[in-house]
Amino acid sequence: MRVRMRTVLALTGALALSLATGCAQGGAAGSGGNTVTYWLWDANQLPAYQACAKGFEKQNPGLKVKITQMGWADYWTKLTASFIAGTEPDVFTDHIQKFGQFADLKVLEPLDDLGLDDSAYQTGLAANWRGQDGHRYGAPKDWDTVALFYNQKLVEEAGFGSEQLNSLSWNPEDGGTFEKAIAHLTVDRNGKRGDEEGFDKNNVKVYGMATGGAGDADGQTTWSPFVSSAGWKYTDKARWGTEYQYGSKTFQSVVDWYFGLAKKGYLAPFTDYTDGANPANAQVASGKAATSFDGAWMISTYYGTKGLKVGTAPTPVGPTGKRATMMNGLADSVTKNARNKEGAKKWVRYLASNECQKTVGGYGIVFPATPDGTRAAVAAYEKKGIDVSAFTEPVTDKKDSATFSFPITDYAADVYSLMRPAMQDVYANDAPVSGLTRTNDQINLILGQ
Repeated sequence: MRVRMRTVLALTGALALSLATGCAQGGAAGSGGNTVTYWLWDANQLPAYQACAKGFEKQNPGLKVKITQMGWADYWTKLTASFIAGTEPDVFTDHIQKFGQFADLKVLEPLDDLGLDDSAYQTGLAANWRGQDGHRYGAPKDWDTVALFYNQKLVEEAGFGSEQLNSLSWNPEDGGTFEKAIAHLTVDRNGKRGDEEGFDKNNVKVYGMATGGAGDADGQTTWSPFVSSAGWKYTDKARWGTEYQYGSKTFQSVVDWYFGLAKKGYLAPFTDYTDGANPANAQVASGKAATSFDGAWMISTYYGTKGLKVGTAPTPVGPTGKRATMMNGLADSVTKNARNKEGAKKWVRYLASNECQKTVGGYGIVFPATPDGTRAAVAAYEKKGIDVSAFTEPVTDKKDSATFSFPITDYAADVYSLMRPAMQDVYANDAPVSGLTRTNDQINLILGQ
């Protein structure tokens, strides 16, 4: 495979970044002839896509789909390495956080000839996958939002009901009813609650809210619902922004308030997360924390945890008068050097069809991108006794809620590498939030190249 020198250098840098979080596994994944190779990372979704593959093969005699599933960290490491080695799959599940990097490196095949209609999918999902050149590089696959999971036993012990958690609001001055609730859910080792006199913030038994880490550059399941409901935006434009806005007074005041909850003893400390080794769901399941913000992709994990009775509530209303939640949408992309490009495009078109998406929705694992696929998923969750309205209402009824996307820009890996240590410094070491202005300037200098 011949690639421009800049592409090789950028991919090598991306691979080095990926190796910090996982190791490559397996060998070449090339296909040819009648086989289409397809990579995904979520083991929970594998059965659903195996079912779609059967439907596709029935409609396309002679074509076979070979699905490879691997864990999140290994997935991106191996995918990046495969572009360098020339062993990339024909089709892979793409993440909007990675899209900017892959589009810049020109390793994706345009999909304009698939004839996909943006209006066939939940609002905004299809538009996110257009590059700066106007071409489509991903076919909408599924979507997720963020909501508040809570340990029902701990919430009931605090005297709260679902109605209270469903109607919380916040502001960066005093935290509003949200901070009051989180404080009351916090209990020290002497049985004192966070809002009671004599509370010992240095010896906490149950934190009101679990930690999901510092949030890095996007804060998806940490601070993002707060900064967005305060009216802040990541970049100067909705897509392909040229300047980040981490230097904003609004952003910094919200981040200062958010991590200030840890200083008060209400939010579990950074050390409890240990870089993902003790995720938020584990903190809630163990009784170490009463609540956690997490994504829809974790619904089955929380509700499937033995001994944990869990509930969900929407994100709190912010100073804008609305709730806010990040809406992330995955897509299926075809690689530029796919060995079976014609078969790959047929497979992606089928993956984006209502037929496949309704099949996937019926497994009750994710929310597919088409409205019918979403409805199938909601019905499947209902059969399991799971209410998912905290995740779906911001998408299906936007009267009181606003959704927003991951920031889509060039140099995504560089933004991550600069913001990650800066945010960790604020959370773990109590560094002043004003230091984020300097980091923001560094990021914008890179984007301006």
